[in-house]
Amino acid sequence: MPKKPKKLGKKKHNFSEKIFKIIANNPNKPFNYKQIAAILECDDTKSRNEIIKDLKILASQKLITEVAPGKYLVESNNQEYYEGIIDMTSRKTGYFVCDALDDDVFIPFMNLNHALHGDRVKVYIYNKRSSRKTEAEVVEILERSKVEFVGVIDIQKNFGFVTTANAKMYTDIFIPKNKLNDAQHGDVVLVRLEDWPKKADSPLGTVVKVLGKPGEHDTEIHAILAEYGLPYDFPIEVEAFANKIDTSITANEIAKRRDMRDILTFTIDPKDAKDFDDALSFQVLPNGNYEIGIHIADVSHYVKEGTILDDEAFKRATSVYLVDRVVPMLPEVLSNFACSLRPHEEKYTFSAVFELNDKAELVQQWFGRTVIYSDQRFSYEEAQYIIETKSDLIPAKIALTGSDYSVPNPIVEAVLKLDALAKIMRQKRMAAGAISFDKVEVKFNLNENDEPIGVYFKQAKEANFLIEEFMLLANRKVAEFIGKQKKTFIYRIHDEPNEDKLIGLQSIISKFGYSINFKTKHTISKSLNDLLVEVQGRKEQNLVDTLAIRAMSKARYSTENIGHYGLAFDYYSHFTSPIRRYPDVMAHRLLQHYLDGGKSVNEEEFEEKCEHSTDREILAANAERDSVKYMQVKYMKDHMDEEFLGVISGVTEWGIYVEIIANKCEGMVRIRDIKEDYYVFDEKQYAYIGEMYKGLLQLGDEVYVKVKNADLVKKQLDFTYLRKNE
Repeated sequence: MPKKPKKLGKKKHNFSEKIFKIIANNPNKPFNYKQIAAILECDDTKSRNEIIKDLKILASQKLITEVAPGKYLVESNNQEYYEGIIDMTSRKTGYFVCDALDDDVFIPFMNLNHALHGDRVKVYIYNKRSSRKTEAEVVEILERSKVEFVGVIDIQKNFGFVTTANAKMYTDIFIPKNKLNDAQHGDVVLVRLEDWPKKADSPLGTVVKVLGKPGEHDTEIHAILAEYGLPYDFPIEVEAFANKIDTSITANEIAKRRDMRDILTFTIDPKDAKDFDDALSFQVLPNGNYEIGIHIADVSHYVKEGTILDDEAFKRATSVYLVDRVVPMLPEVLSNFACSLRPHEEKYTFSAVFELNDKAELVQQWFGRTVIYSDQRFSYEEAQYIIETKSDLIPAKIALTGSDYSVPNPIVEAVLKLDALAKIMRQKRMAAGAISFDKVEVKFNLNENDEPIGVYFKQAKEANFLIEEFMLLANRKVAEFIGKQKKTFIYRIHDEPNEDKLIGLQSIISKFGYSINFKTKHTISKSLNDLLVEVQGRKEQNLVDTLAIRAMSKARYSTENIGHYGLAFDYYSHFTSPIRRYPDVMAHRLLQHYLDGGKSVNEEEFEEKCEHSTDREILAANAERDSVKYMQVKYMKDHMDEEFLGVISGVTEWGIYVEIIANKCEGMVRIRDIKEDYYVFDEKQYAYIGEMYKGLLQLGDEVYVKVKNADLVKKQLDFTYLRKNE
């Protein structure tokens, strides 16, 4: 930090800090006293004399340099400039986030200088003279995080302005009359920010697209996608290119591959899946071991580098799974047909083939391109029924066919043996320190108009774990195979948990009688696993699950391998879902390149691709989460008069968040609306304490609520507090 000007004696004006800030924020521009007086709007002689004196004092303190008679620049060693990202709060203030700094730095509203959430900026960091508290001021916006925003337009006589529902977007956007582009008052629109003149209160924009009327289903879903810059259709030229690809299975191509069409093969996927990325093959070897093939759609056979199809796939980087639809990474001709491992069809695949013994120990491995034939398609429910009953007869109530059918005995035996091996593999993984987050997924029953008519929960069972373990095996072994050669590769990495967040988690779970053992990395993971098992079925389960996940670092893609903490793997990659994830396509290409004897590729180039893939994954996850919130609000809008039992899932200084047990919809109760007592926020206990009756409202408590307001545009629920469940 630069030295700050020494405190001067008491006088009417003390301009030194303001002067220093002006000069420091313009490091390449010399200032004289007249220019500074004009900026400070001082036109009296006394103030100007004070400025001249302060300039000389600052120079004597070696904070500024007189580069010409009466002209000053900041001393080069006093320039505290950093580049980083703006993280806005909902209160029109922000924080500057930079890897070079130990802590985030506060930015008051007046110092944002038109920077918005997520922007990459250059800031000047200084200590507030009054409190010595560190603050930052934006001196340059290097790159806008986004220039397109979704909001509702309010049209006046000669202009319009767009207000977004995003709490971190602190300004509306002014739209000149000639930039309205047929938008009508009250429409939901996508606008592009074009300019923000220095003295203007709001940025100037233009309407790019009218999305529809607020609250309409398609409007809100398209608004979610547009908010995150996610497309909902393919450019015509990309569709045309994909439709011209030769997707036939030819003898010439089969000859280049390992032919595994005669080996028993099947898929297990969600019942509503249309794209089948992966299949398992199974056969017993003469030595009594098992050959298990993990066969993955060979997307890279069809999606060639340098084509417009590949450019579009990279740009998207991932499929997006909203509540009512999938926005695929690849056009339908590939994602649902040519690349999808559909039953009773021959397909090109990229495979990891393993020989395992009865103890699930790896004996041999092989990687390469193959051709397969899928004998059977199972839903998770059908495979689970076989595991639970060991029966070969699938009843109509869970059968994909809608009627009873028999499964050939070799397939039943294969499913049961794979399940047994997967259980051993999972047990070994947990013993090695893997952490098991088996979080409940919220799903909706939709009618023909995509209206939610029911809520159900989806939880992983043995059939899910069976597929998971073999996919993990393939991902791990492919990464290990290349990683040990010290060649550039795409890893899926996961750092150790944030210690401060773990300590925060400890302080909360201790209220429920749980604890974390901080002695070693292994004891932390073991105690986290024990915790997640202990809370199963208890009222605090979702709270603890959520807080434990938040304490974890975020997984990401990188060419720098640091291992995967959550899975307890030294090497890990994403190889098994190339239809819906671009990093998997890159992993396939790199693996084939190295199998062909190729040299290590440019690490910097692939690191940039990793960062792009991670960023797109985050955007897709946010969109998916928003679509669930939207559908929850829509569902609750039809249950306004009902009483619900919920769990306090969050406590803030403005109120409590309550998650309804029956459907996991979450809403807020503002503390000012609870009239039974005067509640005071206790930050350390994450609780409210009643001043008169000493009642306690804390995390994990069960309370009864009713819906007060359901805002489809903001995707927010407000609840009315009724009473505590004693």
